[in-house]
Amino acid sequence: QVQLVESGGGLVQAGGSLRLSCAASGTVFSINSMAWYRQAPGKPRELVAETSSAGRTNYANSVKGRFTISRDNATNTVYLQMNSLKPDDTALYYCNVAMRARPTAPANVYWGQGTQVTVSS
Repeated sequence: QVQLVESGGGLVQAGGSLRLSCAASGTVFSINSMAWYRQAPGKPRELVAETSSAGRTNYANSVKGRFTISRDNATNTVYLQMNSLKPDDTALYYCNVAMRARPTAPANVYWGQGTQVTVSS
């Protein structure tokens, strides 16, 4: 069984910074992609940033230059460093990890429980 545990959300003023963490635990053979999504009230969930097993990264245009995604393969953890935060960044942030539990198992996608980020103006 795999669990994703998120931390690091909170309330911050515009222009401030937060760092989100998401650690995968349980039966993990290998991790493919790791990503962060967010969902604001009344809006669909959107991709914020993603990183592949090879270290390639991709960002939503709205966060480019402000957010940085990184991963620690030794601890199966993905981070999202968020700088210059804006009120529009307010949302519930979810980590998303594609991983294999066994060598012959297909990759499954797992979601974290979500962590709230609120940016005040």
